Amino acid sequence: MEKSSYFYQFLEPMSKELALVARELENSIFTSPRTMLTHARIFVETILKQVIQEEKLLDAHWSNIKDRIDLLNVNGYIKPEIRDALHHVRLIGNLAAHDTRTFRFSEALLSWESIYKIVKWYIEVYGPLDFMVPSYQDPSPLVKQSFDILEIQERLKSLEKLLTTSTEKGEDNQGEGDSGKSPEGISPKPEQPGFTPIRTLVYKGKKIEVPYFLRDAFLLPQRFAISETFLIRLGAEQQARIISELPNNLEGLHKHIKRYNEKNDETFFQELTVFIEEEKIRRQLSLERPGELFYFYKADYIVVTEELSQISLNADEFTGIPSLLRQLNEDQIDTVGQLPKELVILAKYSNVGIGTVQKLFDQLKEKQRGSLVPEHILSHM
Repeated sequence: MEKSSYFYQFLEPMSKELALVARELENSIFTSPRTMLTHARIFVETILKQVIQEEKLLDAHWSNIKDRIDLLNVNGYIKPEIRDALHHVRLIGNLAAHDTRTFRFSEALLSWESIYKIVKWYIEVYGPLDFMVPSYQDPSPLVKQSFDILEIQERLKSLEKLLTTSTEKGEDNQGEGDSGKSPEGISPKPEQPGFTPIRTLVYKGKKIEVPYFLRDAFLLPQRFAISETFLIRLGAEQQARIISELPNNLEGLHKHIKRYNEKNDETFFQELTVFIEEEKIRRQLSLERPGELFYFYKADYIVVTEELSQISLNADEFTGIPSLLRQLNEDQIDTVGQLPKELVILAKYSNVGIGTVQKLFDQLKEKQRGSLVPEHILSHM
């Protein structure tokens, strides 16, 4: 049986919103116990609200999680074991929200166990009769890539907003209708770290979503073929050097410098869209193939093997680019392995245009293909 992408994936048919929040809690256990403990409290409080709606209890005077636990306890809707689990999540969550001490993984794991008891009770009492709850499973700390804590917080905010909206619609809409939707920017499928949209840039009604991993990315002018000079001029005015410096609305960006107009804003927006898509592809590649070195040129790339990295940068190996080779050698860049990962940077050299960089990249690709060893030979090496 194929292992689920995340433990609470089984919860999706009943409440996709709860399942997605649980996924983020799982992601944060070994990244930030404090975040997990704080938001676990919100997670279980949402369940309490839904139970109160199911039981048609008056919720107006019960303003916090303790009051809601007491309401259900006094009226006999929860057993002592569930009451204790709820209080455990509540108390440690309160501590995590206010205490400055370091919180341990073990504390997050205990909260994770309590959440399981609560979810299991909630499904068995209020879920479909044929709904099967799998056995408890500890989260694995052996994750190749983890979410940055700020990204997790952004994801949780979006998901909790959806949870609140869903709960406020009442019990008639629970488990159907809008529950199949995902909050804006959060995919219902597990994402790789860094891909959560963190900003939206607009230009005359068009939008670009900026993923988390690019929020402070350097806008290398050479990556923008038509807007290169425009970006260099903006950079001189301390504008548009990194993505976080860009205004949310790019209309009027040209006003920071003289002799540019709206057409430059429009062209930059178009090239920025391409830039972000290329960066997503590069990021995905790096995540899927960790520990490998890539050289990138526009939307293309090559894998830099050990053999390729040792090839000398000289006229015997590379033809038609003598000026680039000479200047690289002057900068003590003598082998392929010393080149920058972003090859368009090489266009900075005197009398070296993008066409010259293209020639270098094409020859690198040829050498890469020529160095490949057939699989039947590799199996005997």
